[in-house]
Amino acid sequence: MSDLTHINERGEAHVVDVGDKQATHRIAVATGRIHMSVGTLRTLAAGDLKKGDALATARIAGIMAAKRTAEVVPLCHPIPLTHVEVHLEPDEDAACVHCTVRTETRDRTGVEMEALNAVQAALLTVYDMCKALDRGMTIEGVGLSFKSGGRSGTWQREGDV
Repeated sequence: MSDLTHINERGEAHVVDVGDKQATHRIAVATGRIHMSVGTLRTLAAGDLKKGDALATARIAGIMAAKRTAEVVPLCHPIPLTHVEVHLEPDEDAACVHCTVRTETRDRTGVEMEALNAVQAALLTVYDMCKALDRGMTIEGVGLSFKSGGRSGTWQREGDV
C-alpha cells in the first residue's frame, strides 16, 4: 500500500474520498516569478505594452485559473473558493515580476493546487503579453509557501515569512 493518497491499493490513480472529512477554513499561498530583460520589465511596469495592461490581465488570468483548477488537474476536487487574491510585483533590481496568490475555502479539501495553478497562469499571461519584446523570459521558483487548515494543520516553507 502506498502513502500516496491518489493511488489506490491496486496502484491505480483515483480521486480521494473526502466525504467523511470535516469542512474547515483552508488557506494556501503560492509564489513564483518570471525573469525578463530590464527593458521589457520597464515597458511592462510603465503600461506601454501594445497588448495592454499585462499585470491587470495576468491578475484576472490567475483568478480564473484558480477557479478552474479541477478542469486542468485530473485528480483535483472542484471546490468552492471563498477568496482568491493575485498580487504581481515588478522588481527591477532582480529583473522579474514576483507573483503571490492566496486562495481560501471552507471545505473538506485544501486549496494548494488552486494557488499553484493561479501562479502559473498569471506568469504565463505575463509571458504571453511580453513575448514580442523578450522570448527569453523564464518562469521559475513556483511553489507552495504556506497552507493551513485540515487534518495536517499549518505548514510554511522554511525561510518564507
